[in-house]
Amino acid sequence: MTDALPIDAAALVQDMAACARAASVVLARSPSAKKAEALVHAARILRARAPAILAANADDVARARAAGLSSAMLDRLLLDETRLAGVAGALEDVAALPDPVGAVIDRVDRPNGLRLSRVRVPLGVVGIIYESRPNVTADAGALALMAGNAVILRGGSEARASNRAIHECLVAGLEAAGLPADAIQLVPVTDRAAVGAMLTAQGLIDVIIPRGGKGLVARVQEEARVPVLAHLDGINHLYIDRAADPAKALALAVNAKLRRTGVCGATETLLIDRAYPDPAPILAALADAGCELRGTDEIRAIEPRAIPATDADWDTEYLEAILAVTFVTGVTGATAHIAAHGSHHTDAIVTEDEATAESFLAEVDSAIVMWNASTQFADGGEFGLGAEIGISTGRLHARGPVALEGLTTYKWLVRGEGQIRP
Repeated sequence: MTDALPIDAAALVQDMAACARAASVVLARSPSAKKAEALVHAARILRARAPAILAANADDVARARAAGLSSAMLDRLLLDETRLAGVAGALEDVAALPDPVGAVIDRVDRPNGLRLSRVRVPLGVVGIIYESRPNVTADAGALALMAGNAVILRGGSEARASNRAIHECLVAGLEAAGLPADAIQLVPVTDRAAVGAMLTAQGLIDVIIPRGGKGLVARVQEEARVPVLAHLDGINHLYIDRAADPAKALALAVNAKLRRTGVCGATETLLIDRAYPDPAPILAALADAGCELRGTDEIRAIEPRAIPATDADWDTEYLEAILAVTFVTGVTGATAHIAAHGSHHTDAIVTEDEATAESFLAEVDSAIVMWNASTQFADGGEFGLGAEIGISTGRLHARGPVALEGLTTYKWLVRGEGQIRP
């Protein structure tokens, strides 16, 4: 309960939420061009301040390395010139997207003459709790703003200097466009009590979006009194069917696992049809590239560098160069394995058989299901959404990459001519 929290944390969040609510009223009626202008200004300012942001990030990385953070977490935390340029570019990409606010979802005319329409509106005040990735500060701020929402950001302590430097650019962009600075706020303390205060701020914050590890998401789901839009583990599968093209299969297996191992779209389990003609080159290519393979006895008989897999390996999001590998019997075996061990995030099939592919696409119950494409494409930017808050693995409201539309709800507009109900 809120009264069990330190009063300073509860008071801090209450004050921030009140300011955010006032800002959300302004944003809800702000024209698209004004919101886009703020993001373009923010991108320009971010580029101008790049040396200072990279210096702040270097301090964060040094502290995180000294604290013993994993290689996956360090990769998520790290900014360089290329990544920072991508952050600025993402701000501009979001600014160029169609504004969802006010868009008409559908219309219907009733027999009694009433004209009904559903229109997109902002969610209001969004709280986002995240770890490691400082780019989330920019992505989340930009998407929330363009969807007409005020946002309260609570980043991880490991990225505090980077987050602060990026947030200052966003605020400067808001002010340059004449929008309220409180539209994008960053919780200024790293005390975990602030997270608890956000989670119990019902009536003040309209929705909480966690983006981080299993521990963070579990805490949010356990303690939240505010609606939650959850992003769970990315236990993603790549299934190589008997009818897969060998060149595609090899390239996709290596890319899906090793392009960036620390992203949520990385493949964590490789499934190979027992009838696939020659799996050895795929396994060898992965091992040669430095991937630790954890396989069944059948796999280890083909690739001796693989180590024995345990039951836990089929349910683990590694986020590093480790891959669980097993054989399955056909697409039915693949979908059964995914149903038993997947996290409903992203799963892919490699095959040249259209009927098999369509069966996989229909049967696998994940937010993103792919055919002959790397799971590393599970990203809002790659989907043309500009950026993403996260990938929702749930079933309600939004699923898959959560971007502008996922940060809106709708209201019904009813237009009549004096109709009364008999």
